[in-house]
Amino acid sequence: MSDTKALNVLFLCTHNSARSILAEALLNHMGQGRFVAYSAGSSPRAQQQPHPLALETLRSAGIATEGLHSKSWDAFAAPEAPLMDLVITVCDNAAGEVCPYWPGQPATAHWGYADPSAGDGSDDVKRAAFTQTLYQIRRRLELLVNLPLASLGKLSMQNEARRLAQS
Repeated sequence: MSDTKALNVLFLCTHNSARSILAEALLNHMGQGRFVAYSAGSSPRAQQQPHPLALETLRSAGIATEGLHSKSWDAFAAPEAPLMDLVITVCDNAAGEVCPYWPGQPATAHWGYADPSAGDGSDDVKRAAFTQTLYQIRRRLELLVNLPLASLGKLSMQNEARRLAQS
């Protein structure tokens, strides 16, 4: 991997409406051109859209939300899809599913986060949950974006990404 090539990172969740959307937007914001982040879901519902509180949380943090939309992971297994360098599942359901074949055989890792949209709490409770999830994702991504990725091979990158799951 050269210093000039941005690393493509795909964040996966079941519905691609909350955690994976937060991670995609945040890495694109933090990555400073070294990373290009995408997100997708293993089984997004028909007409699935990003959760309104996910978009609100991102905007409140000063992170762009333009272009964010829910999509199936099948879009990234297609021949014309960008090749991924790293695929990270961010929910336990997606981590346990059989993933499609990813062209280029990217490094993989699992970073589990609780679903901030789950439960029957008030909007304020859910806002706090989304903010906490964004903070947790940011902590790991700060470590990821500061790795010397140009000098890491695929196996080393996978080991580092998996090590960050413990952070």
